Amino acid sequence: MNKLYKLTLGLTVILAASCAKMEPLQYTVPKPNSVAMQEEIDSYPALKSYINRAAHPNFKLGAALSLADYNNKGVMYRLANKNFDEIVLGYEMKHGGVVQSNGNLALDNVSKLLENAKTSGVSVYGHTLCWHANQNATYLRSVIAPDVLSSTGPGWDVITSNDFEGNTTTNFEANANAVTSYTAIGGGANGVGRALKITNASVRANDWEAQLFIKFAPAAVLGEKYTLKMDVKADVDASYPTQAHVTPGAYKHWDFFGTIAATPTWTTYTKEITVTADMATCGAIAFNLGKTATSYYFDNITLTKYNATGSIQTKEKSPEVKKTLITNSLDKWMSGMLSVSKPYVTAWDVVNEPMDDGKPYELKTGVGRTLKADEFYWQDYLGKDYGVMAFQMARKYGNANDILFINDYNLEYSLDKCKGLIEYVKYIESKGAKVDGIGTQMHIDIKSDKTKIAEMFKLLAATGKLIKISEMDIGLGSVKTAAATQDQYKAQAEMYKYVIDKYFEIVPAAQRYGITIWSPLDSPANSSWRADEPVGLWNQQYVRKLAYSYVAESIKANLK
Repeated sequence: MNKLYKLTLGLTVILAASCAKMEPLQYTVPKPNSVAMQEEIDSYPALKSYINRAAHPNFKLGAALSLADYNNKGVMYRLANKNFDEIVLGYEMKHGGVVQSNGNLALDNVSKLLENAKTSGVSVYGHTLCWHANQNATYLRSVIAPDVLSSTGPGWDVITSNDFEGNTTTNFEANANAVTSYTAIGGGANGVGRALKITNASVRANDWEAQLFIKFAPAAVLGEKYTLKMDVKADVDASYPTQAHVTPGAYKHWDFFGTIAATPTWTTYTKEITVTADMATCGAIAFNLGKTATSYYFDNITLTKYNATGSIQTKEKSPEVKKTLITNSLDKWMSGMLSVSKPYVTAWDVVNEPMDDGKPYELKTGVGRTLKADEFYWQDYLGKDYGVMAFQMARKYGNANDILFINDYNLEYSLDKCKGLIEYVKYIESKGAKVDGIGTQMHIDIKSDKTKIAEMFKLLAATGKLIKISEMDIGLGSVKTAAATQDQYKAQAEMYKYVIDKYFEIVPAAQRYGITIWSPLDSPANSSWRADEPVGLWNQQYVRKLAYSYVAESIKANLK
């Protein structure tokens, strides 16, 4: 009985205690600054929501992405639709992404993308119709490949030749001290036709100071056998050595095809060699003519290579034939692409990156360069008017009111390049074509010269053309993502805002086409573009960065 009483009493005490009022402890934990800052960035609405459409009905805020990212309708698809008016494909609407090995165009995926974009109410900017990179260069080179004259068993293939009867100069050149001309008709070997004449006016300190180069491709490979055969003479007795050059002027070895002795009488020089390691990779024969002050004569030059399995005799197509064939190829590509895209695409980069970096008032060229597999310089076959042709074709096959741009990079880095591009626009229009706008790519970083950026916008605005920031992304000065600091991210955000603010300050409203962000996300380590650089407005996990808020503030202030 006593035990039961004690147990009951104990439970009563416990129950009484459990009914007492709880008093929570009063304390707070400060929110980390990083969390507070991210919450503030995340509170911004979508970028395009800041655009006052009544005041700025034609302004386009764009983003670049891949065709697969958009057609798969994943996170990037939703991000683009929510934040941007317009999308542009980095690769898949270019020649290399569409033209097949037989020259036909594969456009089904492009058509699907256009349908998806139309359904989403997002416009598509066409990029790009005529460029030297991202081309199906293998196909284009096959179009102008030498004609096959005959095919036999083992024998000698003609690699390059020139009888100097026409105006073909693609396989030879000379330096400044070796003055080039031609003899009169009848001055060629044995009194037939004409010959190449090279005059060295004075004895040089080094024989290589006056040089003739014979160029050939592909470059020599270790173990190959070549034979050089040509007719030679000189006004006085003279001997001259040959050197192996990778390209004209890029010396590699002191001997290639021996030393040649020339007299005032035509003689035939023949030399067979086997390519050594010192000669391998060379594609130019240099003739050192500087030791004797005289005129040298060359005719019927033929370079052949031994083919152990079969000999193919070919003949190079003339420049005129190549121009016709490449014009037809450009026409086929542009007409095919535009016929499919024009129901929805009304703005295009027609000519992309035409100006040379080292000679900013001249066009780029592939001549004298080792080209990448996807490089093909239309201008090397069509001449300076390649841009004229491209704009005329775009106008012919697209919509009558399409907005057609010329686009280039480093215009803020090299103001001369900016001026050179403007001069080329004037040239195109002097030939009867119309250029509606100029795109400045602006792949820059936090150290880019702000004064030059402003000056570039002034130069572009003065043209009266539509001006587009076409491919903007901003790096941290080659700093990789893992090494980036908060100060650098702040500098990046400030640079994004500076560029956008200056664009609106300097470019008149009627000339503002819009702004495209080329890398919305930071670039991954395996990317072919600015690999592992944190250039975007979002990181790779789709988290907004400080730059997003600065861009939002700039759009809000300038497009209200």
